[in-house]
Parts: sequence; C-alpha cells; structure tokens
Amino acid sequence: MSRCVVKVKDAQISLYQQENISSLNYVKNQNFQLRLTNWEKFHKGIHQYGLYSPDDPAIDSLLTDLVQEPIVDVEMKEGGTQLKLILTLSDEGILRHNAEIAAFHLDRILGFYRVPPTAGRLVNMTYDIKRLADHKLAKTFFISPAKNVCFHGSCSYYCDTGHAFCGNPDMLEGSLATFLPPDRIADRKTWRNPWKRSYSKHRKAYWEVYDDLCEKVKQRPPYDSGRRLLDLIDMHVFDFLTGNLDRHHYETFKDFGNYTFLLHLDNGRAFGKTIKDEMTILAPLYQCCMIRYSTFLKLVKLYTGPEKLSDIMKNSLTNDAISPILTEPHLYALDRRVIKILKELYVCLKNGSTIDEIFIDDSF
Repeated sequence: MSRCVVKVKDAQISLYQQENISSLNYVKNQNFQLRLTNWEKFHKGIHQYGLYSPDDPAIDSLLTDLVQEPIVDVEMKEGGTQLKLILTLSDEGILRHNAEIAAFHLDRILGFYRVPPTAGRLVNMTYDIKRLADHKLAKTFFISPAKNVCFHGSCSYYCDTGHAFCGNPDMLEGSLATFLPPDRIADRKTWRNPWKRSYSKHRKAYWEVYDDLCEKVKQRPPYDSGRRLLDLIDMHVFDFLTGNLDRHHYETFKDFGNYTFLLHLDNGRAFGKTIKDEMTILAPLYQCCMIRYSTFLKLVKLYTGPEKLSDIMKNSLTNDAISPILTEPHLYALDRRVIKILKELYVCLKNGSTIDEIFIDDSF
C-alpha cells in the first residue's frame, strides 16, 4: 500500500556512483524479488538531475494508478492553514486541484522533471472519504441546503462551514500527486530563496529595492559554484509562466549534495490571474542577466514554433481524467509570458551584457 497527501481544492550520475551508500542508494541497490509497484519504480528512478527520466515508462502508468487505485484509508494531516488529507491507496500514492496538475504537465514539457507526477481524479466523498474517516474528520461532514455532501475538516484558518468542500451531490474533483520517498530513505534539505518577497507594503525585501542582490548571492555557497544559481533561475522562469509568487523556500535531496536539481513543489497557487504577468517573479533572471542555455533554447523553440506552448499544454492536459484543466486565457497567457522572458534577455543584451555572460551552457 502507498500513501498520498490529499489537498482538497492544492549521462546521469546516479546514487549508484556515490562512494558512501546512502539510505536512498541502499534502496536502489536491493535485489527485490517482489513485483515493484509503479510508485516504487518512481522512487527508485529518482536521480541526481531529476525526479524521473523523460523515457521512464513507469510515469504514465503511475498517473493511471493515481486515478484508478481504490482508496483504503483517510486521515487528516496535522498543521497548515488549509485542509490536507492523507490517503492510502491500495497500490499507489495528493488531492489538490487544477494548478498542481497543470504544473506537472508544464514541468514535463519544459524537460525539467522536478514536479512529482500528478493526475486529476473524481472522488466519491461518501464512499472514498467519509466511510474511511476517523471520528474527528467524519463529524465535519454535513448536507448543504442544496442537498450536496460537504465537509470542512480541521486546520488553522480555512476549515469551517464557510469554507467547506461540497460534492455534486457527493462527487468531488481533485488532484493526486505522488508522494516522494520518506525522510528515512531520502531526506530533503529546505533552502531559503534569496529572492523571497516581503509580502509587506511597508517593508520591502532587499531585491525589491536594490538591483545588486545577484552579485551578493554569487559570492556565497551554494550559489558561488556549480549549477545552483541556474537552477534557481529555471525555477523562477517556471514560476513566472505559471504565475506563482509563493516560492519563498525550495528543497533538494540531501544525498545528492549541492550539485542537484531543485524540487518544484507546492504549486497550488499557480495559474491564478490570466491578465496580469507578475514581472517581479523574474527578478533573478533580469538582475543576474543570465539563463541556462538549454532553457533558453526551449523558450525560443516554443516562441518560433511550429507548436506554441499553449498548444502543447492543451494537448497534454486532454489526457487527464478531469480535463479540461486550464481555461483558454490561462493557455494564451503561457505564450505571452514566453515572449516576455525572451524580451528580458534582449534587454540584458541591449544594456551591455555579452552573449557568453547571459547564456550559460553547463551541459544541463
């Protein structure tokens, strides 16, 4: 059995090559006799440069499992401002909504492979949740005036009848994202984003006032060498495309040290406003005036075609069980934002930065 968190409407160097066998390496090297589930195959396939490889056949199978495997247990996750449920599926295993699904597909299209596999699912609130819930969760269920089954759970702020989740009449749409390996197998490190925004009208973050933060960041680990700064810029390019302003921290797998990818987790606040493009999300790109060359080439291809990013996303999302995932304005916003990223790089060139300074080919 596998567990998942449910958030209701939220040439590779592998570990085989490390000298010291870590807990995740240990799992990878076991000679299992039992049939591996797709969830286990996904965990074993995590490597230094991505959560999965583009040709990994287990990923599409895993997405199917997330939609079809029966739910056999439900419990509330402690902490947080919003309701989160932990589901146990009979085989594999988070329920958030369209933003998490779309973020996975965009990440896959861009070739980052840093968002856990995520799929949409219709859940029967009576059979799949209430039937399996403990008393604390079950007592929050009620029938609305419109005769729909609703519940609100328990959390810090938004768990009350005014913020309840209601079915139609008892079917609820959500998304399930695959759990990453537990800390005892693959511990993760949380890093503060240097370009974290202040969220205050009265006290701004340093980078919101001054434009020289990049030079300061480049002088301190882990940004003073290796791939980390380019990965951070990749993350902000990704967040700009999705409209996610909430990336105040990020995580990496400890076993891989500082020379590894950043996990693009918690994308539930993405794909909000379709008209406004929040340019400050791109601050690391335009303050550093640099981008990974391979990322730049992907953006140029999405601009020149023959297929635009909106078309590729639309086709990809049609395969999801609860499609449509994004509205047409959300899709068109992706194309507009690709152009704006490229315009920022043009401004860097116009202001005197050289091609070699802007486009960094680090072989990733």
